[in-house]
Amino acid sequence: MSIRPVVENRRARPTLEGAGVHLHRAFGFADPTELDPFLLFDDFRGERPADYQAGFPWHPHRGIETITYVLAGTVEHGDSLGNAGKLGAGDVQWMTAGRGILHQEMPTGNANGQMHGFQLWANLPAALKMTQPRYQDVKAADIPEVIEDDGTRVKVIVGSFWGRRGPVDGIAADPQYLDIYVPAGVKKRFALDTRRRAFAYVFEGDGFFADASGPEGVLLEKEVMGKEVNIRDLSGNRTLVRFGAGDEVVVQAGAQGLRFLLISGAPLEEPVAWHGPIVMNTRAEIAQAIADLRNGSFIAPAH
Repeated sequence: MSIRPVVENRRARPTLEGAGVHLHRAFGFADPTELDPFLLFDDFRGERPADYQAGFPWHPHRGIETITYVLAGTVEHGDSLGNAGKLGAGDVQWMTAGRGILHQEMPTGNANGQMHGFQLWANLPAALKMTQPRYQDVKAADIPEVIEDDGTRVKVIVGSFWGRRGPVDGIAADPQYLDIYVPAGVKKRFALDTRRRAFAYVFEGDGFFADASGPEGVLLEKEVMGKEVNIRDLSGNRTLVRFGAGDEVVVQAGAQGLRFLLISGAPLEEPVAWHGPIVMNTRAEIAQAIADLRNGSFIAPAH
C-alpha cells in the first residue's frame, strides 16, 4: 500500500454568499483541475440566525451536481419544476442540475439557533451536461454507518466502504463521500481507489494526516515520540487537506478526536467554462445558457 502524500493543508476562507450568508469556502472559483471532478466546497454554519437566515434565494444551475449535507438545523428547498422539501440534521440531497434548473435553499437553525451544513459541487461530463434534472433526497436513517471496535465511525453517503454501500447512486464521477470520526489517540488507515482525486475536510477536533515522505501517526503536539511536527501540517477545524496519488490515507487523531469528510472522485479531464453556478465546456455554451435564461428557455421541461 502507498500512502497518499499531503499536497496542501489550508484553512477555509470566510465568504459571503447568497443573500448574505456567512460561510467558509474550502475551494471554488479558482483552478478547476485542482480537485477535478469537484468544483467548490462550502461549510455553512452559525449560531446567530442573522448570519444565515437570508439564505440562498432563487438562482440557476446548469451542468453540475450540488450535494448538500446538513448536520444541524434544517434547509428548505424549492425549484422551478415544482419540487419542494426540507433537509433535517443528517439528511443529504444530491441534485443533478443537468440542462437547467432554478432553485432556492433557505436555512433555519435548531432550537438553539444553530445551523451547520456543507455543499459540494461536482462537475458533469460533457455527455451529461444537458441531461434531465434529478434529485436524490436521503434521510439520515438511510445512511449506513460502520462502527469499529476502536470507536471509529464511518457514515457511507456515496460509494462502497468497509462492506457497506451508500444510498446515492448513478453519479457520473463515481464518487466516494464519507463522514468519518476517529477517536482521540487512534491511528487509522483508509483505502482509496487510485483512480480518484481525493481531499479531506476537517470540521471537528484535530489530528495529523501522515505524508508519504514524513513521519506517520504523530499527534497534534509540537513533539511526539521524539519527532518534531511542523504546525503547518496539523489539521483542525475548517481545514482542507488535498492528497496526491496513492491508495490509502493514514490519519492520527489528536487529543480531541477527529471528525472529517473524506471525498474522492474520478477526474473528468475535460475543459471547463465557468459562469457562477453554470459550468459548461466552452464559452459558446455559457453564452447559450445566458441567452436561455433571458429568453425563458433555460428551465428543463418536466416529462
